[in-house]
Amino acid sequence: MPTIIFVNLAVDDLPAARRFYEALGWAVDPRFSDENAVSVVVSDTIRAMLLTRPFFAQFTGKEIIDARTSTEVQLALSADSKEAVDALHEKALAAGGTSAGAQDFGFMYSKSFDDLDGHHWDAVWMDPQAAEDGPPELSDDELRAGIVRP
Repeated sequence: MPTIIFVNLAVDDLPAARRFYEALGWAVDPRFSDENAVSVVVSDTIRAMLLTRPFFAQFTGKEIIDARTSTEVQLALSADSKEAVDALHEKALAAGGTSAGAQDFGFMYSKSFDDLDGHHWDAVWMDPQAAEDGPPELSDDELRAGIVRP
């Protein structure tokens, strides 16, 4: 069973990407950082590996897409509260990120942002009872619109 997930992200400007993620309040692990890579400690079990595009290319035989124009993955992080969702989103925007939407279903609340290279992140809070019991029934229209029921 894996103990740490490493999310590898291709970046255009490694120093700028490092500053962005540090502005979110995440630490850098210098043991795994150099001129080609920066290891960002998101949590005890999650690391974002920021890799220059040429270095990233060494690990895959596939085309490296531009995350500003294509989406391969949506990275979602749980938060302890709605306020924590708001705080991370605000930090991301202040550091140069772009707002990428928000949803509030009452039992689940999220705000999204794209980093400097277009990588999409969601900060998500879910009511603990809903997480345990499952979400309430919502219509497809409500889900698409992000509508909150009273």
